[in-house]
Amino acid sequence: MFEKILIANRGEIALRVLRACKDLGIPTVAVHSTADADAMHVRLADESVCIGPPPARNSYLNIPALITACEITGADAVHPGYGFLSENARFAEILIEHGVQFIGPKPEHIRLMGDKIEAKRTAQRLGIPVVPGSQGGIASDAEALSVAREIGFPVLVKAAAGGGGRGMKVARSEGDLAVALATARAEAKAAFGDDAVYLEKYLETPRHIEIQVLGDGRGAAIHLGERDCSLQRRHQKVLEESPSPALNADERDAIGEIVAKAMQKLAYLGVGTVEFLYEDGRFYFIEMNTRIQVEHPVTEMITDIDLVLEQIRIASGDRLAIAQGDVKFHGHAIECRINAENPVSFRPSPGKIVHYHPPGGMGVRIDSAAYQGYAIPPHYDSLLGKLIVHGKTRAECLMRLRRSIDEFVVDGVETTLPLFSALVRDSDFVDGNYHIHWLERFLAKGAVGI
Repeated sequence: MFEKILIANRGEIALRVLRACKDLGIPTVAVHSTADADAMHVRLADESVCIGPPPARNSYLNIPALITACEITGADAVHPGYGFLSENARFAEILIEHGVQFIGPKPEHIRLMGDKIEAKRTAQRLGIPVVPGSQGGIASDAEALSVAREIGFPVLVKAAAGGGGRGMKVARSEGDLAVALATARAEAKAAFGDDAVYLEKYLETPRHIEIQVLGDGRGAAIHLGERDCSLQRRHQKVLEESPSPALNADERDAIGEIVAKAMQKLAYLGVGTVEFLYEDGRFYFIEMNTRIQVEHPVTEMITDIDLVLEQIRIASGDRLAIAQGDVKFHGHAIECRINAENPVSFRPSPGKIVHYHPPGGMGVRIDSAAYQGYAIPPHYDSLLGKLIVHGKTRAECLMRLRRSIDEFVVDGVETTLPLFSALVRDSDFVDGNYHIHWLERFLAKGAVGI
């Protein structure tokens, strides 16, 4: 097992990793920018190192500063959390070159799945169903038109190195295609430094279903069920639940087995998430995230498996100790991402938290680094914390979720709590009748009153 782990992140995920380290008896090092000197993970870690000024490029993305922090503290492993450098293959390689273990997948797998075109090719090779589309990057508008005619409009133009909805444009007709290509290429170049794009069939009202996987890098791999992440705004997830109201047990087992076998063939190491669009009973691979996900707690709640702890164990060289037959699903879990944002305009709302009272009770979990008196800095994403609720049934889970939202007090900044208060009382959501475009239509109706 590791002697000391440096946590190369901030906020709730840094605190989440710290807790898993403490459960394993491993000393921790918190790194922080000057803006995060009073952060909770810094207060609770065994050691802390300031790695730079507030801009992420000068601190949390500053690889030399992180390597130096490892050297001066003697950390022999780094957990990257999610975001920042968590899917940076070169960062993983540099750590290894310095004798420090990267708690994550092999660099070649990070690089492979970070290229959306190669990821799709790999998925096909491994037997995972994919969305109809181009076999690789689109070299010209003429080639794009040929592919679009073959698969049928509407089509989705996607950045090969994309993520978070950037570099994605829908073309509903031949007349739309040239503009969609030019816009997607420009966005991709600006966001990722790479203007390569490819085409996929655009599905009108799919669900977003993702499969959680865990592998030991030696050919053993399992799945831990699915999460339904269909409630999204501008391609950003807002609420996740497991199991999905849209799937039955046979569908769940079938896609889970396909993904687990693929990860076995790949000899995948650590945790990962294989993401699909699901429509009319069919799954279509869209991407794989080679890191712990923001929404991992819903899987933990229905399996009683600590994913971060297992991630650390496997990275230290242990074999996978959980067989597929050991995974038992129970009950239902829902996660709400509580952001420090205006619940209507979604404008960020940094500032000082004057009053803070998180909910509690049976089946309620809060993953947050917030506290009363904490000043939310304006330099990073606005995630204040995650409210995760579990119940024996989806109906019980929803009852607890409504109670928990009503009980949650955050004063001094605006939050998205009113959004969730309206959402969990909407009849379509209560019935499980939603898709990836549903939330934006819900918001357009002015359903959130404040």
